[in-house]
Amino acid sequence: MVETHVLFGLPAQPVAIAILAATYVAIISERVNRALAALLGAAATLLLGLVDVTGAMRGIDWNTIALLTGMMVVVAIAQRSGMFEAVAIAAAHLVKAQPAALLAMLQLVTAVLSALLDNVTTVLLVVPVTLVLTSQLRLATFPFLVAEIIASNIGGAATLIGDPPNILIGSSAPLSFNQFLQHLTPIAAIILLVQIAVAHVVWGRGLRAAPEDRAFVLAETPRLAVRDWPLLWQSLGIIAAVIAGFVLAHEIGIAPGVAAIAGAVALLLLDSVGVSPPEIARRARHTFSGVDWVTIYFFIGLFVVVTGIERSGLLGLLAQGLLASTSGSHDLIVVSVLWGSALLSALFDNIPFVATMVPIVREMGPAFGGADGLQPVWWSLALGACLGGNGTLIGASSNLAVAGLAEQAGEPIHFWRYFKVAFPMLLLSIALATLYVWGRYLAH
Repeated sequence: MVETHVLFGLPAQPVAIAILAATYVAIISERVNRALAALLGAAATLLLGLVDVTGAMRGIDWNTIALLTGMMVVVAIAQRSGMFEAVAIAAAHLVKAQPAALLAMLQLVTAVLSALLDNVTTVLLVVPVTLVLTSQLRLATFPFLVAEIIASNIGGAATLIGDPPNILIGSSAPLSFNQFLQHLTPIAAIILLVQIAVAHVVWGRGLRAAPEDRAFVLAETPRLAVRDWPLLWQSLGIIAAVIAGFVLAHEIGIAPGVAAIAGAVALLLLDSVGVSPPEIARRARHTFSGVDWVTIYFFIGLFVVVTGIERSGLLGLLAQGLLASTSGSHDLIVVSVLWGSALLSALFDNIPFVATMVPIVREMGPAFGGADGLQPVWWSLALGACLGGNGTLIGASSNLAVAGLAEQAGEPIHFWRYFKVAFPMLLLSIALATLYVWGRYLAH
């Protein structure tokens, strides 16, 4: 049931829009810490009655929170072993420490892992390696991290398990893992290749590493970078088990967040075996200080703000308006869903937007001749929602995870600097997706 009025009899939708706008202005201005801005927005959402505490708790995507927290704990412990330094050195050796080749390779690895795991987990594993490499080669981190954000969302669009919106669509349509591979992986691969080429033109050609820095990195060996072999093997075992949990999540009936938390707890226990109580306490403090709590609380606050928007009925109105503007034309509906989902997902979290769109799209089934005829709309919704996350720094969970890790490393990614590079790439990727959807599903 949509709430139409809030505290003092104020209309819900203008209040929700005002809170969202104020929150975004605070975030974009960067004069206020983004977690504080989101939490202030959440507090206003609760105090003005847009949503009650129970509704706010339900609106928070606890699977995402658990996934982020669990993987951050695993990464914080694994880092002590020297694992990421060893992987970074191996990666540098593979491309002979050439910065342009390294940029391309890291994008490819990020996209492939995002398709097989999920994009948030992938960036939590790839970014620490990237930070080590850019530090050793004395390269700017911005091109690498932004390219990896974009690649993670492209890769996440390719499969059923790569991005939460795809999971929602797959379970609601219903559409299988193989159907996602057949319909979305080809265009995701094309967009990725274009993205790698664009990144090379924009950044790769200008990247230079001093000969002595390249020689220093190439002189290192992965084995010598390892500081704690038992911890490395424990970490690798836990990461492999967590990844298996992600892949088999649907079959064994557990959420990815549960697998991540279970892995974090298991690695914490293994890291405590045979250690004195004072040392256990010291390690625990060190581990939990490695969790990016700013990003965690930012997510919590933003989820509550978006829940207020959803409860006010605004998302539903936007979705219905998007469809009404097509005047019933099937082809225009498909294209409008693609572009509308992309642009709105750049502004709102794509999970509640897709959750709002799913029942609306499902109701169009008879007009499209049944489930098979409706598939182009589902594919457009999936592509738009996943690729739309690239539009702004707050458009997708993986973006914020990278921003948090970058800020911890003293290399913050600023909103407008990201937007100026990423939004044009979003428009290019959606244009390519439009040609693909039109040629494969709409051209007669």
